[in-house]
Amino acid sequence: MIKLSYDIENYRRDLLDLVNSGDDVIELGCHLGGTTKLLAEDCNIIAIDNSPEAVDEMVKFDNVKFISGDVRLHEVLGETFKIIQSCDVLAIDLGGGYHPDTVFKVFYIWSSTFKPKHTVIRNRGILEFFNSAKGSGEEIICEDGYLETYHDSGIPPLIKEFDLWTPSLKK
Repeated sequence: MIKLSYDIENYRRDLLDLVNSGDDVIELGCHLGGTTKLLAEDCNIIAIDNSPEAVDEMVKFDNVKFISGDVRLHEVLGETFKIIQSCDVLAIDLGGGYHPDTVFKVFYIWSSTFKPKHTVIRNRGILEFFNSAKGSGEEIICEDGYLETYHDSGIPPLIKEFDLWTPSLKK
């Protein structure tokens, strides 16, 4: 199942409804750990964020594996894959107003790699698009937390388009 929200309280409620004790959770955009704190006692969490403020806050969690990095970078995906090869829940909160195309690409890369049972995405643009869209009558439905189209794709290749939009990511 894939759930979308913009409101942080809805995002957290959706996560708490989906997560079971002992689940493996990958949290992209853990920020200062507000959501992490709600999940940390019952779950195995790998939390990832690239803000300097996150580093200081995430060391307070003994049972959370924290990676300081940009989730758009293939190297960060690879570092996470060395730790865990699948997850039960993928939580994506890249700042609710972040560009929806970037958030969708991050979802594609991470969900097709880790094949979560559930994904929860917090992003206004994606939610607005979903709620505004009218289909042509075709029904393509997936009950998993990733797109079935990418079921057997393994780790996706580096998405070259990131270079077009985020030149600051180049080393």
